[in-house]
Amino acid sequence: MFGKFSLGTFCLIVGGTLMIVGTIAYITDNATLNLAGFFYGLPLLLGGFALKAAELKPIPFSQPTSPDILALREKQATSTLNQVREDVTRYRYGQSAHLDEVLKRLGLAPNDEQRPVLTSLREMMIDNNYALILEFDSPFIPFTTWQEKEEKMTTFFGPGVQAQVTATTENKIDLTLVCTNA
Repeated sequence: MFGKFSLGTFCLIVGGTLMIVGTIAYITDNATLNLAGFFYGLPLLLGGFALKAAELKPIPFSQPTSPDILALREKQATSTLNQVREDVTRYRYGQSAHLDEVLKRLGLAPNDEQRPVLTSLREMMIDNNYALILEFDSPFIPFTTWQEKEEKMTTFFGPGVQAQVTATTENKIDLTLVCTNA
């Protein structure tokens, strides 16, 4: 439910509203609303601040997905590709970056400061196959290292997926995950 909406923002709004109601009730000597406002509002407000501090915003699509591509996705996309797309396009909490564990397992994130950053994604049709393209900003990991990991990425993202890397500019890398099970 909260994948496309910030849970932190929700808690801040509800907690802030309850705190205001509780403060007004305290001033007007309404004990019932006063207690509800403070005992529920303050924890929600503090929880909202904590969630906002640990929030990782969704990654945007760099271009809109056409209805033809959506239909192709429904037919061909593997569960792994759907999971990747869904995970990076929703709010996440307690992670330092999208796909941080994946990049570590693939050997593309020696540490948090040098980890490539996922900036956007797009969906395309390549040779009549569905493709999910992850666009990374990678100033610390050279393109040759990405190329060396292509085979490992193909294995990692599962059967029916071929991984291809391309350098779009000096520090920009596109990781294209093409369905091959059509």
